[in-house]
Amino acid sequence: MWFWRILRGPGGFWRGTLGFLKVLEVSVWFWRVLCGPKRLQALWVLILCSVPQEFGSYSSLGQTQFSQYYTLPPSYTPAGLPAADQHAAAAVGGYSAVKSEEAASAGLPPPSPAESLPAGAALPSAVTLPAAAREDELGRRNSVGKAKGKAKKSDSSPPADGDLENLNASVPFQRIFLWDLDETIIIFHSLLTGSYAQKFGKDPASVLNLGLQMEELIFELADTHLFFNDLEECDQVHVEDVASDDNGQDLSSYNFLADGFNGPGGGGASGAGAGVQGGVEWMRKLAFRYRRLKEIYNSYKGNVGGLLSPVKRELLLRLQAEIESVTDAWLSTALKSLLLIQSRGKCMNVLVTTTQLVPAVAKVLLYGLGDVFPIENIYSATKIGKESCFERVVSRFGKKVTYVVIGDGRDEEFAAKQNQNPNCSAKAGPPSLQHNMPFWRISTHGDLVSLHQALELDFL
Repeated sequence: MWFWRILRGPGGFWRGTLGFLKVLEVSVWFWRVLCGPKRLQALWVLILCSVPQEFGSYSSLGQTQFSQYYTLPPSYTPAGLPAADQHAAAAVGGYSAVKSEEAASAGLPPPSPAESLPAGAALPSAVTLPAAAREDELGRRNSVGKAKGKAKKSDSSPPADGDLENLNASVPFQRIFLWDLDETIIIFHSLLTGSYAQKFGKDPASVLNLGLQMEELIFELADTHLFFNDLEECDQVHVEDVASDDNGQDLSSYNFLADGFNGPGGGGASGAGAGVQGGVEWMRKLAFRYRRLKEIYNSYKGNVGGLLSPVKRELLLRLQAEIESVTDAWLSTALKSLLLIQSRGKCMNVLVTTTQLVPAVAKVLLYGLGDVFPIENIYSATKIGKESCFERVVSRFGKKVTYVVIGDGRDEEFAAKQNQNPNCSAKAGPPSLQHNMPFWRISTHGDLVSLHQALELDFL
């Protein structure tokens, strides 16, 4: 009350103001004596903080409260930096998981030493992508990253050499398609016999000429690069059938022409099996040839022209185009189904042909099917028949897989039925190998088109 008396006393406003200041000074002196300088500082802070602030009822929204919205998923793969930020492009090492205020305003994630960009991800300094292009590229990379992540979970490493037949049912394949080659995927044998020209109304002479030229190329490739002269009389069902006799010797400087494989001395080593077909040395040299055959196939399966002379390469291109024309794009139509199967994650194409293994490999290369059929998925039924080949495939991939047989002849259909019928004769193999194998017959273009439609609709 004494404060208001001084403020309202005689002297008006100025006297009141001076009185207020005097009282304040006395109060400060009193508090300083009582509390000391530190408590006086706290008093001023208390007085200032007690003043009401505008919008004081609103809480501050920091990014730490919403860090989950800034945390990138584990599959995030950073794209390259745009060239607009020269400093960031010069020393970028990766992206952090949480954006900062500066990065958010610039539209770029800040660099972090903990992560590093994948090789080749950064854009050249002179290239600047539009915003839409950057978003598309980011989406593409993210999808690739996710696909890689999924593949790591479900992918199974391929079996070691010589162990294909022991592959158990843990392989993550759900459906195996067993393909015939001639007159199913490619048109070759019927070109030579004239049956294709007669069936589809083509000129017999020109069709036969195309078949003969392709046959010449097939055997030239097989003889020159695939050891067919050495292997014709010791044909195998599968390229890994003699891998157990291979000692792993380096073949980079090995002379196949001078090792005496077909010579009168055979192996030339001492022992009971020396110089005898089927002996230890002879089998080792045979295994060397099949191992080299596999290496050549894997090296040139996407570029068979590298094995041919320029003249033969031009001839191959011409024959491919002319055969495709005269057969009304038969191979291209079949290739659609092959590629669709290949694009599925848990399906596989396997080739079972009555052609000998080496000429079959040459056909696959010359018809451009090397990327569709790994050499481990090529079986020759010349010696044991398709029924036994199917049994070997079932032994390799297991009984929990669905097998679909695709072919043009009765041998494939009969083999499929023999493996399908649990009450068939003993010729069909042991009961453990009998399996459900539906058969899809290919005899016309319409059959190939229907097959592709069935695959697209997931009927197969």
